[in-house]
Amino acid sequence: MFSGSETAFISDLQQALPHLEEDRQVRLERWGTGTGFTHDFRSLSNYFRNASFRRDIPSVKLSPLKTGGIVLAHMQRSIGLLSLTFVAISGILGSGWLFAPLMAAQAAGPSSLIAWMIGGFAMLLLAATFAEIAAILPVAGGIGRVPHFSHGSVVSMTMGWTAWVGYNTTATIEVEAVLRYSKSLAPWLYGSDGLLSPAGLAVACVLLAVFTVLNAFGVRFFARLNTALTWVKILVPAGLAAVILTSEFRYANFSEYGGFAPEGLKGILSAISTGGVIFALIGFRHVIDMAGEARNPKVNVPLALVISLVVCLLIYGGLQLAFLGALDQSQLKQGWAALSFPGELGPMAALATAVGALWIVSILDSSARISSFASALVSVGSNARLGLAMAQNGLFPKFMETLSARGVPLFALLINFVVSALFFFILPFNEVLALNTSSIVLSFVVGPVAVLAFRQLMADAPRAFVLPAAPVTGCLAFVVASLIIYWSGWDTMLHLGVCLVIGFLLMIYRNSRGGFDSLDWREAAWLAPYLAGLVLISWLGSFGGGAGYLPVGPDIAVVSALAVAVYILAVRLRLRQDKFDLYMAEEKADERMEYGDGA
Repeated sequence: MFSGSETAFISDLQQALPHLEEDRQVRLERWGTGTGFTHDFRSLSNYFRNASFRRDIPSVKLSPLKTGGIVLAHMQRSIGLLSLTFVAISGILGSGWLFAPLMAAQAAGPSSLIAWMIGGFAMLLLAATFAEIAAILPVAGGIGRVPHFSHGSVVSMTMGWTAWVGYNTTATIEVEAVLRYSKSLAPWLYGSDGLLSPAGLAVACVLLAVFTVLNAFGVRFFARLNTALTWVKILVPAGLAAVILTSEFRYANFSEYGGFAPEGLKGILSAISTGGVIFALIGFRHVIDMAGEARNPKVNVPLALVISLVVCLLIYGGLQLAFLGALDQSQLKQGWAALSFPGELGPMAALATAVGALWIVSILDSSARISSFASALVSVGSNARLGLAMAQNGLFPKFMETLSARGVPLFALLINFVVSALFFFILPFNEVLALNTSSIVLSFVVGPVAVLAFRQLMADAPRAFVLPAAPVTGCLAFVVASLIIYWSGWDTMLHLGVCLVIGFLLMIYRNSRGGFDSLDWREAAWLAPYLAGLVLISWLGSFGGGAGYLPVGPDIAVVSALAVAVYILAVRLRLRQDKFDLYMAEEKADERMEYGDGA
């Protein structure tokens, strides 16, 4: 009746059953048919993760399982170094390179070059912390899953939730970017108010559905398609920067029209958070979420993170320099803040036209759609893995863990499609952009904390990449991430606060039946003062609608002091070793189910 692996599995159950309470006895005789066996195995595997079951049975080995003729879907570790690097590059070189040079210049003028340096340094710091973590703990949906092993359920649910909200806004932003660059071909996509028309909203939802379907074909298909598209995304912006730099460059732009930093330090900091710099660079996160499907993740994940950020920083720096130098006097006579390109062409295509490089404009037009298309494709795929991680954490329903025959979290894809589509209707584009940056960066703060926690919890684990001077580097990364969140402004913090409240209520609801004792509240004690402090300082500050009581300069010192104090507390509040070992044992059991015998 049963295969050898099923017999071994049932033997494990028979050894475990005497330890269970009578009202939770499992009737093995129900498992005599193929589909029923599959259904009940999934129900029981969820039961294995239940806290009360873990108290009854400290250790249960799960044998590899295949049903009669029906193979449970496995995730596929099939993404190599090139594909993994291109996943990150595709996320970074999305619509950001089309608009970020203009937005950064409007906020900071020529000093936007400094904004890119600071933003790049910040992202490299954060990426370095995750590079060490992903090398020792390569899990699908890493942004939402890693905190579970360092600080437990509440922290992982909070960080995963904010990242999930941010990821869904990314898909919305990139789809709208595709439509904006298609406006010249289909003007009916937008109304007279500049917003998507009803027909445009319908097309946007259809595009989201297309990205969902493409991701459903599996990670190999996704990786191959993205790699092909990313070659275009690298060559076109790099070529554009070279063409503009060699065609026209006005050195006077860097000293006249208000000087090098017309808005001072505040302008530079605003360019980082709301001027498109961080929005462009946070695309590296997709590597962390795809780490569970990477070949040789201990080596390939750190390499992909570093290579992608360095390559993209060079491209963005070249584009910003070319943009600043190519502007003529008529465009700057009203100052940098008033700089605009009101025509159908985007800012980069308009500059290419102005310097006489007409041959590249048509290429830019097509490349703009390809860039945004590929970034939306990556974002949808990455967010599905995050949805899977959130189901594993317990915040989302267990059915979102279900994998298709191609190893894709299909239900997570579908739920994300609905949520991303809703953002077209509930928030204007600029607010979606600000919410995207602040929510994703908030989820990043766990990286610097977790890297030190794992130095204690996984002290003997071999590390392909070791973060140098980790206590200092990690603390600096935490401070920088906190500043970026603060610089996004009070208005954005309000939206982020609403999202956090919704996530907290969902967590309470999801755990109302099973009780709250196992939610690792002690390990999450640093979150309340951290979030409350950021909200208060944002209201006192002068960014994004703040009251202006705290001027630029002193506010940096206040945020930094808060971040350092919370960082020290958060590192000390890591999981206890026995709880960490328990969570890792569960993860190993899940890996055998998700990846098969080769896990």
